[in-house]
Amino acid sequence: MFQTLRNAWRIEDLRKKILFTAFILLIFRIGSAVTVPFVDVEAMKAAVAGNTNDFLNNMMLLSGGGFSNASVFALSITPYINASIIIQLLTVAIPALERLAKEGEAGRKRLGQITRYTTVILGLMLGIAYYFMVRNQYGALVSEAQSGFAAWFAAIVIVLCFTAGSALMMWLGDQINEKGIGNGISMLLFAGILSRIPVGANYLWQYFYQMGVKQIQAGESAGIGYVLLTLLVLVLFLAMIAFIVFMGDAERRIPVQYAKKVVGRKMYGGQNTYIPIKVNMSGVMPIILAVSILSLPSIIAGFMSAEKVNNWFFNAFKQDSWTYIVLYFLMIIGFSYFYVTIQYNAVEMSNNLRKNGGAIPGQRPGKPTADFIKRVLNKVTFIGALFLGVIALFPSLFGKISGITGLTIGGTSIMIVVGVALETVQQMESQMMMRHYKGFLD
Repeated sequence: MFQTLRNAWRIEDLRKKILFTAFILLIFRIGSAVTVPFVDVEAMKAAVAGNTNDFLNNMMLLSGGGFSNASVFALSITPYINASIIIQLLTVAIPALERLAKEGEAGRKRLGQITRYTTVILGLMLGIAYYFMVRNQYGALVSEAQSGFAAWFAAIVIVLCFTAGSALMMWLGDQINEKGIGNGISMLLFAGILSRIPVGANYLWQYFYQMGVKQIQAGESAGIGYVLLTLLVLVLFLAMIAFIVFMGDAERRIPVQYAKKVVGRKMYGGQNTYIPIKVNMSGVMPIILAVSILSLPSIIAGFMSAEKVNNWFFNAFKQDSWTYIVLYFLMIIGFSYFYVTIQYNAVEMSNNLRKNGGAIPGQRPGKPTADFIKRVLNKVTFIGALFLGVIALFPSLFGKISGITGLTIGGTSIMIVVGVALETVQQMESQMMMRHYKGFLD
């Protein structure tokens, strides 16, 4: 990875793209520190600290701490991600959007425009929810904005700031796509998650030093357990990274044979190849979908006072409850199958093979081939879904068992960071390969 970065830095065009991407990420980090008016930031930090709400944890993580700081980028890129998922799902259900998706570049641009409009609408809705959460649950509005006309003015300013911040984040991501390196939205998520690493590292160090080393120095044997537990967390962290990289590259290869055919005086075909089916075909999308659905009670609770949400229903959707954990796991598996179903059509794949003169050994063309592909997809999807479920739930289960609940980096975050890093390196390598490619005449 570092060798790739060093080689890319030597190429002027790639060096400009890397610097431009770094500049955009710097703007994102500066914006995450600019707070909106009429919000008591210290009260907000104190109220959010130590929460067990998975929705808030994800918002704080993806915004790089901007959510708890009540910054203009508090909503991060979440509205755009949700809008993209919604439009992608509606493309399957609405024929007009499906036709746009098949119209090539012009259709994709039109879908992109619809996604942007949807992002602004979702940003407005989340901004309103954020305002009511600040006012009703956390009491973090400044005293001058809690009654009369000042309260209405403060509400409008806060909501518009958050909405504008989400739209600006979307624009920054588009700029990286056009002039930078890597996927813009992924790079912003990458930067937000990495910015929380020092917080998690400081928490782990305090746990190691204050609870472990100092107790050992004081002659208490319990400190050894804290030290060993901290070392176990580090080992599990490295093992999780290795496991994610391994599963990210894992694939099931379906062998394909192409029949020979004579065209003029030349013979074509007769090749043996394969259809690669990745184990983790859906990426982190099932996790994002599951969190989005399970966060609805948290969003609804934001419109209510703290006393009204302290009941069995809202408590069941807290991150540390077994009800939440079980629903989370089942929804990840269900959305994994759903996402693969809308992305891969076994009948269409079978028809394409038959049109190109290809066949799977031992399977007759047509319906038997489609059924075989469908069975393989179901088996691979099940393995991938279990992988996603384990990665997503491991931090919660480990926290309930060990008592370490203050780490800001979870399995989903590691998946995003590792995936974005590998994708960016591959993109740089492909661009360097194009610039260094030499034809047979050279």
